[in-house]
Amino acid sequence: MSAMEWVEAYLLDGYGMLALVALAGATLVSEDLACIAAGLLVAAGKLAFGPAVAACFAGIFIGDLLLVGAGRVLGRGALARWPLRGRVSDAAVARAERWFAERGAWVIVASRFMPGTRLPTYVAAGVLRMPWGKFAPWFALACALWTPLLVGAAAWAGEAVLGWFEVWTQAVGWLLVTGVVVWAVATIGVRAATWRGRRLLLGKWRRLTRWEFWPRWAVYPPVVVYCLWLAVKHRGATVFTAVNPGIGAGGGLVGESKSEILTGLAGAGDAVAEWVRVDGGNAEARWDVVKGFAETHGWPVVLKPDVGERGWGVVIARDEAQARAALAGEPGVLIAQRYVAGVEFGVFYVRIPGAERGEVFAVTDKRMIGLTGDGRSTLEELILGDERAVCMGRFFLEKFAERLDEVPGPGERVELTELGTHCRGAVFLDGAELVTPELRAETERVSRVFEGFYFGRYDVRTASAEAFRRGEFTVIELNGLTSEATSIYDPKHSVWFGWRVLCRQWALAFEIGAANRARGAKVLTLKEIWGLLRRA
Repeated sequence: MSAMEWVEAYLLDGYGMLALVALAGATLVSEDLACIAAGLLVAAGKLAFGPAVAACFAGIFIGDLLLVGAGRVLGRGALARWPLRGRVSDAAVARAERWFAERGAWVIVASRFMPGTRLPTYVAAGVLRMPWGKFAPWFALACALWTPLLVGAAAWAGEAVLGWFEVWTQAVGWLLVTGVVVWAVATIGVRAATWRGRRLLLGKWRRLTRWEFWPRWAVYPPVVVYCLWLAVKHRGATVFTAVNPGIGAGGGLVGESKSEILTGLAGAGDAVAEWVRVDGGNAEARWDVVKGFAETHGWPVVLKPDVGERGWGVVIARDEAQARAALAGEPGVLIAQRYVAGVEFGVFYVRIPGAERGEVFAVTDKRMIGLTGDGRSTLEELILGDERAVCMGRFFLEKFAERLDEVPGPGERVELTELGTHCRGAVFLDGAELVTPELRAETERVSRVFEGFYFGRYDVRTASAEAFRRGEFTVIELNGLTSEATSIYDPKHSVWFGWRVLCRQWALAFEIGAANRARGAKVLTLKEIWGLLRRA
């Protein structure tokens, strides 16, 4: 098509021009999908290849310049604003800055083909206030290489599909399927082109195929169905909320206060790690509380939100600077707790009201992940090369973004996890063989001091597995109704095993709740539960 024909077909044709403008705008939402849509329109004869590529190129190039402009005008503050908030971390931008210093502007081109590096690289170019005339040609080159490849691949695939059909309407569905296939191939293909990308793909595959990494919505449907039957059996859909009358928020359903629970365990003495409540309010007054606690019990100090779960917001502050940063990051009520060194376990305890003693329902052996340097590999290479760490590769790469280029020395140990939380990288193993009469007796003693507690999981630390077997442990937290027997997440257990244990766990929750209801304990209504969920 000649230049004049382009003008007649697109610039003077309102519909054609509208399609090109729409494609350019669509790149600001999703570059890949916009390019694929352009290719399919080319295959269907609705657009010519040249104008389609030009429209996508213009949109992508403008979008790249907007990212640079955001970094240039707003600095690192752009990371806290829409649309970058939550998508680009300050640490990732800092690493991109180091790349610029070490490797020059070619990083701009490389980042177009390296998943997860484009946004921080472009924002970093703005933060560093690189001259427009210096980096703009590199952005144009990156777009010129990438855009025709993706549009052309989609067009080629679309033409192949249309070749099987004579009528456009018959092929629409297949063209949509083709678009999805091209998007998947492009996404996976770019990642698979580098060792880093292949390892991240492996980690994603393992998270998909190993049920221990599945989100709750994928694990719990069979358990929910079983709970519906339990509700009929015990004549109460919410009777489980009476399982722990001594714990608020429905016995620990959601939004329970950690400080109230630890207060309930006050009679256990040294078996519970010392703590103090840090109320919200004046920053210096809060710091005075933490400072006084640290002077008494020493550093580090564990700071955690009074209401929270799954390790979110927990900080192990090793000095004043880290403590002040944690206080600034969480203006609400916090708990300052003595840091307990050693190994960590989860002890799930249940007791039927009126029974002489309870039982240790499950024990979880929590293993922290660490890596050993070889003097050659960067921390990023060690993370992605480790068969366990790669399962949470993106999480660890984000967590250690500022240190990824470090090369740990031979034998140097780098601890990736400090908290016994599965979603933060800890490995959960079934510790059933660790249960001894001494462990049962100490768990029973601690549990009996908390009036109104019948069902939940202690998170404890101890010097060693042998000390744990002797019943020597320190409680750092107690979780109520919605805590899990986390030993089910041992990689050796199948999802069927997990479902059986969870169903048994909830059967006990309903049974204990029904027994407490008969004793006069309050059962929350559905309206009250909804209120708790909304506040949480």
